[in-house]
Amino acid sequence: MTRRSERSGDQSATVIVCTHSSDRWDDLLAGLAALETQTVAPARVLVVVDRNPALLARLTAARPDIEIVENTGSGGVSGARNTGIAKADGEVVVFLDDDARPEPRWLELMLTPFEDPRVQIVGGRAEPVWPRDRPDHVVPELDWLVGCTHRGVPTQRSVVRNPIGASMALRRDLVNQVGGFHDGVSRTGSLPLGCDDTEFAIRVVQARPDSLVVFEPAAVVHHRVGPERTTWSYLRRRARAEGLSKATVAALAGQRDATSVERSYVWRVLPGAMLRELGRGLRGDAAGWAGMAGVVVALAFTTYGYLAGSMTGRVRALRRGA
Repeated sequence: MTRRSERSGDQSATVIVCTHSSDRWDDLLAGLAALETQTVAPARVLVVVDRNPALLARLTAARPDIEIVENTGSGGVSGARNTGIAKADGEVVVFLDDDARPEPRWLELMLTPFEDPRVQIVGGRAEPVWPRDRPDHVVPELDWLVGCTHRGVPTQRSVVRNPIGASMALRRDLVNQVGGFHDGVSRTGSLPLGCDDTEFAIRVVQARPDSLVVFEPAAVVHHRVGPERTTWSYLRRRARAEGLSKATVAALAGQRDATSVERSYVWRVLPGAMLRELGRGLRGDAAGWAGMAGVVVALAFTTYGYLAGSMTGRVRALRRGA
């Protein structure tokens, strides 16, 4: 394949891969290899290793051709992202999860929307790669539980509130204008908190109301789902953590902006999923009962996490300091 220039339109891009665990070694190498076959080559690729000296040394020995740096910020994905942005150059920085493999046109499609100067952030689509079959209790509407794009999001390029962290691009100078990713809503190690990408996107639009956040579903990465994420216990833990994270985002950015998409999701997307799974169950398909139960449990634990998070001293302190 003849590769195109490292620029799409006038946008030069640094791709940043944040990693912390040797458990994702094979996925990390596969993702880095896929970056070498993009139809638009990145200007630079940076790997940021978070609090894992052994992984840093192993990766440096295995891929001496790749720029590898240690997270010099706070521990967790937000600190790693901020470290990568500080060391990047070019107009756009693009984030790829360390367990995600981009399709060949991924970077080209991620950069194209930036030809509109109003576009500040672009998100791509993350498709789950299950260890075997999809678990019955994780219906497509719940794919956000495993860091992937769920059913109910737009199927064509659209303006959205926020991207998904596994596949996200932003104009590098945004950090100088609105600050970096916030540690208070960041995933640290295996703790399934998140939403730093949501809070960042909301902050950008609040500071610059003419800004656009765009979802480009044609820009696809294949996001591996580990077997530990296919259990009922993970669903409960992850859903509760999502609620806690959204409560923190609401404290920082305001409840209206922090929950606008979620309210639409609960009233527009989930009822259809429940009716579909109920119908399957009534027709004698046991998987339908599991799917319906998954939706109910995910909604219940997310709501519980949000209410609990809204009442904690941590969130009240964040509100006072915002």
